[in-house]
Amino acid sequence: MTDAFYTLYQGLDREGPGEPDDVAWAAEVAGLRRDARICDAGCGSGADVPALLAAAPEGKLTAVDSHKPFIDELWMRIGPDKRVTAYAGNMAKLKGPFDLIWSAGALYFIGVTEGLRHWRPALAKGGMVAFSEPCWFTETPSEAARAFWAEYPRITGPEGIDARVRAADFETVAVRRISDAAWAAYYVSVQARVDALRPTADADLAAVLDASQIEIDGWQRAKADSGYLLSVVRPA
Repeated sequence: MTDAFYTLYQGLDREGPGEPDDVAWAAEVAGLRRDARICDAGCGSGADVPALLAAAPEGKLTAVDSHKPFIDELWMRIGPDKRVTAYAGNMAKLKGPFDLIWSAGALYFIGVTEGLRHWRPALAKGGMVAFSEPCWFTETPSEAARAFWAEYPRITGPEGIDARVRAADFETVAVRRISDAAWAAYYVSVQARVDALRPTADADLAAVLDASQIEIDGWQRAKADSGYLLSVVRPA
């Protein structure tokens, strides 16, 4: 992540769409115990950490992200907590064992099949993975939706995501669409930051802000046909 991108996202509540109900749903599907061991892979600044801790109030949470400043923000967000271990590192190389690996909008950096293969040894017996992945919700996505996801050519419908899950020798337990409300709340905060930074932005930051504005505007045209699908999966 470049300095300009971090300037945009620093201090925001989230680095991508989502809401606590998504975590609660995944925890219920996975049948998490109160003392579950959880990993937040690609945790960003820890937006989902409070909900993950609430899902396992007697458990332990390991949070990992490749960008150390996000880990620093995570600690500022939650304060000292003996239940939490957080570090900057490679989320493909998890140690475990974990009862749930949670990855919100991050697994696609590795690839669904590749990431699940990496994570399988880190799962405890009966453990599951919950991840969100870009998804078409129609067989005929609009040109606007295709333009919005042009930089992610791997995007498919739910059946394509399930095929990548099965290619890793996992099976899909349940799926849930990330709500439009979660996307809208995320982009409201990003828009406010873009507007606040614009008057004093240098050339590098201005380019990032321009790209972000295109993304925000594009989502409005793409949201009917696409979004994130949250999948809970387990080894087959």
